[in-house]
Amino acid sequence: PYFIGLNQNLYLQACLHNSDPHLKVVVDTCVASPDPQDFNTLAYYLVRNGCPRDSSYATYFSPSSHFARFKFNAFEFMSRHPSVYLKCQMLVCRLGDYSSHCYRGCSARAKRDTSS
Repeated sequence: PYFIGLNQNLYLQACLHNSDPHLKVVVDTCVASPDPQDFNTLAYYLVRNGCPRDSSYATYFSPSSHFARFKFNAFEFMSRHPSVYLKCQMLVCRLGDYSSHCYRGCSARAKRDTSS
């Protein structure tokens, strides 16, 4: 466990352990839950499909494409849940492949047109 005060910034870094210098790692989805076994029933998305969902979420520059750095403010799931668990999914893409999801950034799904 990592203990942090409410509303303090929490800084995280994900690292890709691979010797290929042509790979890039980015945060795709990060979800928080008071239950480490259930990230669906009571879930709070910090990032979803590359789109920030929490106003305190921010990414930081990294000198290496093998690191993804980000932060958010610590919060609680109501007073009856003393712990918050975090589950993040990362994307690994080819460095310089601008057609990949890593370079498209936020990929909010387009709504379908309902007109005839």
